[in-house]
Amino acid sequence: MYKVSMPLTLARLAREVGLTVHVDTGLDRPVSWVHSTELADPTPFLEGGELLLTTGIALGPYRAYARRLADAGVVGLGFGSGLSHASVPGELVEAARSAGLAVLEVPRAVPFIAITKAVSRAVAADEYAALTRTSEAQRALTRAALTSPAAVVRRLAGLLGGSAALLDANGEFVHVSGDLPELRAEAARLGRGPAGSAWRAGERHLALQVLGRHGYLAVATPEPLDAVDRTAVNTAASLLTLALAGSDAVDVVRRELRTAQFRLLLAGVPVAGVPAGEFRVFLVPRGEPFWAEHEGDFVVLGDRVDGPFHASSPVDAESVARGYREALRAREERVAFFEDVPGSGLLAPDAAAHAETLLAPLDERLRESLRVWLACHGQWDPAAARLGVHRHTMRNRMRRVEELLGRSLDSPGVRAELWFALTA
Repeated sequence: MYKVSMPLTLARLAREVGLTVHVDTGLDRPVSWVHSTELADPTPFLEGGELLLTTGIALGPYRAYARRLADAGVVGLGFGSGLSHASVPGELVEAARSAGLAVLEVPRAVPFIAITKAVSRAVAADEYAALTRTSEAQRALTRAALTSPAAVVRRLAGLLGGSAALLDANGEFVHVSGDLPELRAEAARLGRGPAGSAWRAGERHLALQVLGRHGYLAVATPEPLDAVDRTAVNTAASLLTLALAGSDAVDVVRRELRTAQFRLLLAGVPVAGVPAGEFRVFLVPRGEPFWAEHEGDFVVLGDRVDGPFHASSPVDAESVARGYREALRAREERVAFFEDVPGSGLLAPDAAAHAETLLAPLDERLRESLRVWLACHGQWDPAAARLGVHRHTMRNRMRRVEELLGRSLDSPGVRAELWFALTA
């Protein structure tokens, strides 16, 4: 995200106010505030990042004093000359240099209040700039959200000057702007628990934020995220979560509509959106193109589906109810297609056509042998005697029938279906 202001550093403050630098260590450090004190140990009253102003009335041992300030995170010491000391004591300069603490001399002509006002103006300008950047980023992201989740991802990447991506619940990329590494492992580690994670990979800084049960928002930037950048990421995450939740609401309405349509089909009432011509009724975990949730099942009307399923025989729009019953029967028998259900041919609309298709792999000798064996209730000796063959020959012929048909003659349903086909 473009920056509209630069933080006030010690070097810049020294130039603007007119301070003499005695120790130039850390002059590029930003000044968060100014604090004036004559205490020998002011550290209990400091937060770090301050420029400490003093006239040196009671500093105590210089080496210990400089070390305390450096350890407390003080960015620099402003020493007022022309009062208790004509100039900055050399021992203090050496102690500060040893501790890594910048020292600026504040001449008597420059009041401490002038320095305080300069820092106050800079801090206020930085805060206003940050507020402006935050407001602009939020407006830009909100406008993008009116278009699509992909637009939000692209806009966020532009604001951050890096990369951004929307990931699904499995950590797979859905929308990507820029270059991002594989993140499935990190997404799996986060799960639905922590709000997010941040880490460094080479020269880039990465962050992954959880979007509830909908997925994840990932960003990669060349520099660590500042407060405004983090606000932009949080805003994008909120907008994406709302967008995805809204999509879920639309899906719920669509599913309820499809369920109502499917119930009409079961009652024989025609509805729009049903595939033309013949199709199958599938029971699946979830699917398209025409699906509905009916009594806890996801129902699909179509020619094929991906993944596990239980399907009816081919039906049309007027026989969906029969197709649904057949799909339930296929699931009960743990087969994919209703045609694989033992005895399903007994329910075929065109019995003669089904019989011819079923028996097509068998020649006349095998058909007659099967008919006689079924008529003898599966008894080998009576069937072999009636055909005038050996009982082992009878067994071999029935084994061949099973191989050609791909069905077991041990099933009562298969026997009934074959008997029906032989007599159709």
